[in-house]
Amino acid sequence: MQGSPVHATAIPSVTGALRAVESVLLRRGQLTARRNAWTAVLEDRRRARARYEAEHVLEAAATRAPQAT
Repeated sequence: MQGSPVHATAIPSVTGALRAVESVLLRRGQLTARRNAWTAVLEDRRRARARYEAEHVLEAAATRAPQAT
């Protein structure tokens, strides 16, 4: 007696579903991480500009000769 042929059917596994959900969440997390990194870069630039300007103000004040009254 011959058995009927076995057909492989693609049944989504729990592991596959979890991987799909994980990839969606990680994509969103990666987007958030990039956005946070860019915000940090902009903040660093702002602080560097403020530090540069403060340095020049202090140098100008230090080199200015005191005025006699």
